[in-house]
Amino acid sequence: MRRVVTSGGCLIILAVAGTVTAQQSGDFGYTSDGASITITRYNGNGGFVTIPDTIEGLPVTGIGERAFLFCPYITQLTLPGSLTTIGTRAFELANLLNITIPDTVTGIGFEAFSACRILGAVTIGNSITNIGGDAFSYCTSLTNLTIGNSVTDLGERAFYGCTSLPSVTIPDTITGIGNRAFQGCSGLTNITIGNGVTDIGWYAFRDCTNLANLTLGNHVTTIGAWAFHRCTGLTSLTIPGNVTRVGDSAFDSCANLRSVTISNGVSDIGADAFALCTKLTAVTFPDSVISIGAWAFSGTGLTGVLIPSSVTSIGGGAFTGDHLVDIEVDPLNPAYSSVAGVLFNKNQTAIIGYPAGRTGGYTIPSSVAVVGAGAFGGCTKLTSVVMPESVTSIESGAFSYCTSLSSIAIPRGVTNIGTFAFAHCPLTTVVIPDRVPWIADWTFWGCTALTDVTFGQSVTDIGGSAFLSCTNLTTVSLPDSVTWIWDRAFFMCDNLTTVTLGRRVAYLGDLAFSTGTNLTGVFFWGNAPPYVSDSFLGCVNATAYYLPGTTGWGPALSRLPTAPWVRPDPVILTTPPSFGVRTNQFGFIISWATNASVVVEACTDLADPTWSPVGTNTLNEGWSYFSDPEWANYANRFYRLRWP
Repeated sequence: MRRVVTSGGCLIILAVAGTVTAQQSGDFGYTSDGASITITRYNGNGGFVTIPDTIEGLPVTGIGERAFLFCPYITQLTLPGSLTTIGTRAFELANLLNITIPDTVTGIGFEAFSACRILGAVTIGNSITNIGGDAFSYCTSLTNLTIGNSVTDLGERAFYGCTSLPSVTIPDTITGIGNRAFQGCSGLTNITIGNGVTDIGWYAFRDCTNLANLTLGNHVTTIGAWAFHRCTGLTSLTIPGNVTRVGDSAFDSCANLRSVTISNGVSDIGADAFALCTKLTAVTFPDSVISIGAWAFSGTGLTGVLIPSSVTSIGGGAFTGDHLVDIEVDPLNPAYSSVAGVLFNKNQTAIIGYPAGRTGGYTIPSSVAVVGAGAFGGCTKLTSVVMPESVTSIESGAFSYCTSLSSIAIPRGVTNIGTFAFAHCPLTTVVIPDRVPWIADWTFWGCTALTDVTFGQSVTDIGGSAFLSCTNLTTVSLPDSVTWIWDRAFFMCDNLTTVTLGRRVAYLGDLAFSTGTNLTGVFFWGNAPPYVSDSFLGCVNATAYYLPGTTGWGPALSRLPTAPWVRPDPVILTTPPSFGVRTNQFGFIISWATNASVVVEACTDLADPTWSPVGTNTLNEGWSYFSDPEWANYANRFYRLRWP
């Protein structure tokens, strides 16, 4: 059982049950193991507080969990020279002005001083080896920090959100800086990272927006992902040769970074590592660089790039930027080549990167089979592209954000179109070749000028958000090959009025056709799809129409009411289970108007047909089943319908 009370402005949690009985000495509650004392609560009135060295003749060695939690009236605190541990949340939310942690303390627990919002100065003693996660997070008035010379590990978020901290010197004893350790320290202008640090964690200094001076120690090998993201005060940077990896987005959005020196020894530059460093106009790669990640220098001010012979991996869109006009490659590079300033693989079967600063059109060489990921991504001045028939694959983001590209012909031999391939292009018409088996997620997202899409006869899947926000599409007709339409495939296509779905649709995903009030009809050639999510949210004026004789229909499909689809002429339903051989007779359902009569005719040679009537069917309730007992007597047998 627990009982919560307050005393002297402090929050106190009393544990009644258990094997240890809390004791009291003056203003302090404590526990004893017979050899030492741990302070478990403070009951005093605040002000200047001194924790005694001993109680009942035993040394005070620990401050327990939450012992001084939310004690707003303590302003000055003296810790005993016998203290060795400070527990989890021990002083969280206290109104301390400053704190000196004695040399006897070896560890500071999780959130020990978190949110001490008027704490201005912290001195960490020389015996502490570990500063726990969030130990001083949100100490927003902290301006003076001294870290002792025995600390080896800075925990995650240790100084997160200390917005007034002006400078930090990481001593040589520290080997790792935890994830988010100084994130959001927006007042930080100077950082010196000691020579013992090998790893800088993820987000370690993210959003330190006033950081102007950064010195990396000579043993740092890894700069973690997002480590200096949005450090907009940085204007110059030297990455020493001991660093082998610059993590993903490590310096992303350092908008005032003008100069970067990458020393010999750096081998791996991660995805988005310097993305959106808009004032970065030049960079030189040493011969140690092996890998440059996707979008690593996208959105920068680079005008030209020289790829050294050492680079064997370049991610999609690595150099996308409005100012780039030339990409050159060392002739000795074994993996890449350059033709007229355009980046290709070595044998020019794949185009890797087109300089986004160029204007006008471009004709891809006939040797190319692959348009690589992000190859033309962000080429906002590109007005036309001619792809040769040799192209078989258009990879992820290949033409994304080509905002002046209004038309493109996709070669007939293409078998793959990747995610985001044409996202946010002002295309007006698209023809998907017959060899493409699926439309990937987000492929045509934001193509707001798109009015007409022709789908190839091999497409089976329409990916999630594939046509999201194609606001000028008015009609969609999907072939019989399509079976799966994934979540949000046509979401927010607000001007869509009619949708026609083929005979094999089995799945309609969540919000797949949630297009609004303009959608009036969804026409199904086949049976009711067995798996339908909330696909038509907001389509309050739409009706789902089905052919009489198809199966699985009820009064509603998802949110839509259903009604028979009466065609202007009769049709033969080729959907199972009725189409094909049954009880040794070939048969099918005829669908049309209720009570209409339809004559079935057959012939054996379409090249020189002689049609003969083989049956007359009256379509009760709009459909009737026809079967031919003579079909097995002919090598070929073809059927057609005739009606008055």
